[in-house]
Amino acid sequence: MIGQIILMGQPQQGQNSLMSFLPLVAIVVVFYFFMIRPQMKKAKEQKKYIEALKKGDKILTIGGIYGKIVDVREDGSILMEVEDGSKMRISKNAVSNDATAINQTNS
Repeated sequence: MIGQIILMGQPQQGQNSLMSFLPLVAIVVVFYFFMIRPQMKKAKEQKKYIEALKKGDKILTIGGIYGKIVDVREDGSILMEVEDGSKMRISKNAVSNDATAINQTNS
């Protein structure tokens, strides 16, 4: 009797083993299209935006500081002027996004 229970508990070969992996494959596909792919696209756009920064652009840093680019340096840093006229040197990677649209709506 125990031998019959053990034999019944073993997975059957063939089509049933393929059907047991189908939900796992579907989950991986869903994660790719709804999470991984959009995140990669967003990172690519952010990298392109950072590379295209130039003098005069209004920016918002990751820390929430608004400013205007005074100088883009070769070492990967930016000289940024804030509202009171003081200047800050920040890394290009600290730039979050474009602040021209944000500043126009607040003014």
